[in-house]
Amino acid sequence: MTMREPAHELDNPTFRLAVAQFDQAAEAMNLDPNLRERLKLPERSLIVSLPTRMDDGTVKVFTGYRVQHDSARGPSKGGIRYHLDVSLGEVAALAMWMTWKCALAGLPYGGAKGGVRVAPERLSRGELQRLTRRYAAEIFPLIGPDKDVPAPDVGTNAQVMAWIMDTYSQQVGFAVPGVVTGKPLSIGGSLGREEATGRGVVYVTLEAMKHLGLEITKATVAVQGFGNVGSNTARIMAEAGARVIAVSDHSVGLYNAKGLEIPELLRRYHTNGHSLRDTKMGDWISNEELLELDCTVLVPAALSEQITEKNASKVRCRLLVEGANGPTTLEADQILADKGVFIIPDILANSGGVIVSYFEWVQDAQRFFWKEADIRDRLHEIITAAFHRTLEFSKAQQATMRMAALMSGIDKVAQAHLARGLYP
Repeated sequence: MTMREPAHELDNPTFRLAVAQFDQAAEAMNLDPNLRERLKLPERSLIVSLPTRMDDGTVKVFTGYRVQHDSARGPSKGGIRYHLDVSLGEVAALAMWMTWKCALAGLPYGGAKGGVRVAPERLSRGELQRLTRRYAAEIFPLIGPDKDVPAPDVGTNAQVMAWIMDTYSQQVGFAVPGVVTGKPLSIGGSLGREEATGRGVVYVTLEAMKHLGLEITKATVAVQGFGNVGSNTARIMAEAGARVIAVSDHSVGLYNAKGLEIPELLRRYHTNGHSLRDTKMGDWISNEELLELDCTVLVPAALSEQITEKNASKVRCRLLVEGANGPTTLEADQILADKGVFIIPDILANSGGVIVSYFEWVQDAQRFFWKEADIRDRLHEIITAAFHRTLEFSKAQQATMRMAALMSGIDKVAQAHLARGLYP
């Protein structure tokens, strides 16, 4: 295998998208060819087998991954997802995006990502805990508060982080809260972490609306995905005065032109086992139909590659804010640009989660915890500053917001590599 020929295991659509975006940005910024090759593939990849005892006494073997894309700027940082689509290629792509995301926000981290190929909703709590602890034990050599710091992602939550933190702590013989972020408050978690990604999405959306001359009270919003990111985005956008006209989860969507009652919808959603199917508060629509609604703001906050060359021409929003990672393909990017859609790219739009994870990591290291108002203020300051830096870069370089964000992030990582040199 040469550096120009990624391993077959990496070659999936999400990884190809991440590399294509990187190549496009690297070409535009005339990045040193040596650095180009160095940054295209991950620094380190681990594939682990996870034999797990099920409740019926049988043993089932799952596959897990942890990928560290780059550590030139500091410890690597990135979530762990539990999903049936998890693969080495997907995890490597997400780790690459995390590298640019951390650099763009000015955080002293490199990018990492992890995951297990599993449907977590099909496991009992005991099975989920045993699987998580085995996974934590297998990736133990790679993680640590000064090495690589996991966090929640699709299919994982604060409880999963608590099990990972406890497993790691048992291995070293003392409590290490800083090994993960997104933990429960009782073991070193941070106020404001659970809603951080959604709140960050709203903060950059409001800044973009000011830039575009759009009024929040006249804005309509559609949110694809009603997990942690999507539900908090919908709730906080509604609190800010917008009319949220549509939301969806993995199976179904709800549409109400007059606006959905988000607090009541959230109550029913949580009561009904985290499903919108039993929360009839509008007309049923599909995920595909939601993406094509006439709205001011569209927030794809589900999985990657939702907007492609097949449906991009039907997208009718004024502002596209990427709550998910990689929801828009390169071909769709060009179509949307030609239509005049303003895009806030994922590495900027959804960076609120890693920003507040950074706050949690700092609080754990200092053993000193902040008020929630301070966390919100600092999140607002960092993410809006990143938005305006990207906007100014975009204007100066006559580049799209995505290319401006990528070029800014890549340049910071490249400067770190040039300063450190090559070992040996």
